[in-house]
Amino acid sequence: MLRSMYSGISGMKNFQTKLDVIGNNIANVNTYGFKKGRVTFKDAMSQTISGALSAQGNRGGVNPKQVGLGSQVATIDTIHTEASMQSTGRSLDLAINGDGYFVFKEGDKYLYSRAGNFYLDEYGTLVNSDGYKVQAFDPNGELKDVTVNVNAVMPYVQTTSISLSGNLSSSAGDKFIYSQQFEVVDVTGNSHRVNLYFVHNRDEKKWDVYFTDPSTIDTDAVDPAFTIDFNGNKPVVKDKNDDTISTVDLNGNPIVTIDLPLTDINGTLENITLNLGGLTYVAGTNDALAIPDGNTEGQLESFNIGSRGEINGIYSNGLVSVLGYLAIAKFSNSSGLQSTGGNLFQATVNSGDANIGFAGDGRGSIVTERLEMSNVDLSEEFTEMIVAQRGFQANTRIITTSDEILQELVNLKR
Repeated sequence: MLRSMYSGISGMKNFQTKLDVIGNNIANVNTYGFKKGRVTFKDAMSQTISGALSAQGNRGGVNPKQVGLGSQVATIDTIHTEASMQSTGRSLDLAINGDGYFVFKEGDKYLYSRAGNFYLDEYGTLVNSDGYKVQAFDPNGELKDVTVNVNAVMPYVQTTSISLSGNLSSSAGDKFIYSQQFEVVDVTGNSHRVNLYFVHNRDEKKWDVYFTDPSTIDTDAVDPAFTIDFNGNKPVVKDKNDDTISTVDLNGNPIVTIDLPLTDINGTLENITLNLGGLTYVAGTNDALAIPDGNTEGQLESFNIGSRGEINGIYSNGLVSVLGYLAIAKFSNSSGLQSTGGNLFQATVNSGDANIGFAGDGRGSIVTERLEMSNVDLSEEFTEMIVAQRGFQANTRIITTSDEILQELVNLKR
């Protein structure tokens, strides 16, 4: 009877632990990024009354006789299955579509979480609700805090080269005019518009280039700024004397150095490298495009986060600059992570070291304006609660029954 009583006690303790875990799951049913727990049991030691016997002579073998001595908790698992996402409409709410964890830092310690409700502190540092700093890779690949400087200024960069790519059509009519407009930046950071006009010389398979609208001048009397000749395998640039003035770069692309007259002032942007490596001369439409480098000064207006975790700064000059990439961690055994509270986990000897990298490299992609919900299923939890409750009650019956039998033994003395 004493064995059955202690077996009942062990069962009650185990089912109480199961109810504790279920209660915690239900309490966090609406906690973003929460991962539910699960309890499994195993039998405790058994008392061997007699061991197994092998077959001997005319008798067969005999199985061992053992009496179990109760149960014990085998594992308390954290189930890291991915949960559904809830739309929030807030740009700093992020979720991970796939396996992976956001990385936070407290002092020298790294923490990990699936909860992506982030905020900015007074210094523009990206933090979670408890102030732990979100980690990201800067443009140089260094892992550090994410700080968005609202007063950041993108300095101007002078235009030094122009890439001319696309098609100048071989089927265009003779004297056909195709034009391009683009902005360049001078040495003081000011922007200027430049006009390029291409006039087709169909018989000689070339395009004459002007900086002034050819329809307003006598092209027979005014020489073009230069000519793009397509008689060879690659375009070459020639001057008014039909001498080749272009060379090739290390990649074999034809390049030429030109001076650009600025239309809005009486000035010139000198020694600009024109790269014609992407230019073709085939039948079809004219879609040649001149793309200059350089930019004007711009102030940071806003920022957003992309699916690869890239933190894009949007500036007033229309340019977008990547401020960094959110760090995403992955583990060999995510079930080995240890909860530290606040939706945070830390690595253990059985989780393996954190493999920290960029989103999308086997670590899942970032989904903006979404938060991952808890993976707790209420119907499942209530069912498990009933099972635990009935198991607890059954074990109490073992104790009361054992107690009644002991009482009968005591009464034998009367």
